[in-house]
Amino acid sequence: MFKRLMPGALSRRLQTLQGRLLVGLVMTWLAIIGLLLGVAWGIGQTLVRDASLSHLGYQAEVLSQGLQDRLSQRLAALTHFSDQLAEGPNGEVAERLEQNRSLLAYFEGIMITDAEGRVVADLPEVPGRVGLETASTEYFPMLRHSRWPYVSRPFIGRASGQPLVLMLVPRFTDDGNFDGAVGGLLNLAHGQFFRSIASLTFQHAGHVAIFTADGAPVFVPTSLNGTVEALLRRDPPDFQLALDGWEGEARHELEGSTMLAAYRQVWESDWVVAMMMPRESVMAPLQAFLERLWWTWLVVALLLLAVTRWWVGRQLTPLHRLEGQIAEVGAGTRQRLALSTDLQELTQVSDAFNRLEHERGEALDNLRDREVFLDAVLGSTPTGMFIADLEGRVTYLNPALQSLLGLSATDPGGNVWARIHVDDRQDAVDLWRHTLEHGSDFVRQLRIHDDRGSQLWIEVHASRVLGRSEPLGYVGTVKDITERQHQEALQRWEAEHDPLTGLLNRRGFERRLEEALADFTKTGTPSVVILFDLDHFKPVNDEGGHALGDELLRRLAQVVAWEIRASDHLGRQGGDEFGMLLPSCTLGHAQKIAESVRDAVAQVSVTHAGKEYFVTASIGLTQFMEGDDAIGSVLARADGASYDAKRRGRNVVVVDRGEAGCAAGVGAY
Repeated sequence: MFKRLMPGALSRRLQTLQGRLLVGLVMTWLAIIGLLLGVAWGIGQTLVRDASLSHLGYQAEVLSQGLQDRLSQRLAALTHFSDQLAEGPNGEVAERLEQNRSLLAYFEGIMITDAEGRVVADLPEVPGRVGLETASTEYFPMLRHSRWPYVSRPFIGRASGQPLVLMLVPRFTDDGNFDGAVGGLLNLAHGQFFRSIASLTFQHAGHVAIFTADGAPVFVPTSLNGTVEALLRRDPPDFQLALDGWEGEARHELEGSTMLAAYRQVWESDWVVAMMMPRESVMAPLQAFLERLWWTWLVVALLLLAVTRWWVGRQLTPLHRLEGQIAEVGAGTRQRLALSTDLQELTQVSDAFNRLEHERGEALDNLRDREVFLDAVLGSTPTGMFIADLEGRVTYLNPALQSLLGLSATDPGGNVWARIHVDDRQDAVDLWRHTLEHGSDFVRQLRIHDDRGSQLWIEVHASRVLGRSEPLGYVGTVKDITERQHQEALQRWEAEHDPLTGLLNRRGFERRLEEALADFTKTGTPSVVILFDLDHFKPVNDEGGHALGDELLRRLAQVVAWEIRASDHLGRQGGDEFGMLLPSCTLGHAQKIAESVRDAVAQVSVTHAGKEYFVTASIGLTQFMEGDDAIGSVLARADGASYDAKRRGRNVVVVDRGEAGCAAGVGAY
């Protein structure tokens, strides 16, 4: 199949030794290059991954230290401002805040709360912020009982509606009582603090994300939203360790992609810094390098191919000469090879070829003699014979078979299959296919039409011929068995039919009765059996002789046959006893048929010596019933009903329904 798909020139090239040597060398070079690239790719992946993890760790360390320094500066500024507020009266809080507008260089907003958590001043002023109650927030209870600064979790400002982080410094009076807090607001969406982090990217699509210790995102770039959602959803062990305070590098498998990550802690705010980089971005430089290396190696391989092709061509020149001389031997213009070369292998091939060519000539002479002898044998045998190849095509017919079927020797296959009788054709085709597939014998009797259209019965027997190592074809014989088939058919008919009336005899009738009972047992198909004797038949035989009685029986057989259905079976049990089998018939319909038979019998007559003789029928019928396992029980019921009809005065139809007292009679004398 591969050769059919290739262009013609390339396919022809691969049929030469030179072409195959070149292809083998190219495939070897490509395999070596592929192996080297695979090894380089595997080692390079490990080195690049380890280097990238180290670089990520360094970047995360630098960023965490930078965040630590920035937070320390801002907390120090808030602490300094808180100390200034402690030196003056509380009534000047708003004025003091206005005098320290330089804090806005660090924060997007400043707010001051009193000891009850109410905002008493803010900068810049945001409508609704002054007066807000913060006592219910998560951070206010901690500030009341601690002198340490606090960085809140991200939240949505009630006044500004912006995502915020609040840096808080508690205020205490000289006697140590809690006096409120000073807070600096960092806007997560638009603030300068996080804007500088958003601009922090590094080589090959790396990103920075910041989380709180409980896993809440503080800062997540838009491009990293999907990765962070997958990270929080999968919650890998290394990420959970980082939330618990661990610092280090890790690799995460997130929804079909690999992400390298480095984690560092910002202890001042209890934040976790995550530096993340997709594995695809990490491997991009290595992949680009290997692609450039591949093209370099490919150019080198092409150059080597050109040199190798020239060298191989020179080495194969003697072989081409050998090829030419062999072609001349095959064409009959040369008797033997005469190759002049110093290559020992080609000299050995030449000698072996000359020796085999001599032996082949002798074998061909012997084969021709055998073919002449075989043709004489096949032509003289009176039995039809044919030869077919392994595909089933007829390639030879001997004269006897040609004469029998009227087929041509120039077209031995002819239309053999079309001449087979339509009822036998498909079975013969299926059996022939089975023979070809499995090597079994083909044995079949079938009907076929000769060239004059006459139908013949033939018996075909074909067997596969085996050579030394593989089958060679099929040889078959064909016998004309038309006369035998006709004789056998006549014998089968005579064995089951009454010679006087042509009806079924007892044997034929009982065989069909057994088949109907078998169908009833398997499928429940209803059938009815009718038996009847002729009334007043003895005077016909006694007064008119057996010839008159035989004539009456023949007439009765014809008349009764007209009254029953084509699917029904009518038989003569012997003497003047008759039987009918009505398959697929109900008892009610069978009674109507029996009445019509009774009327028809009563109208049949024969005349002898001026006297006309009539007979009637005493008819008994029954149907197949549950429990009938043999025809004897069915015949016994029908026979009993027939005798009951005679006891009731003859010319009566009596039905046996299988139960005592259930026989019914109808009819007339």
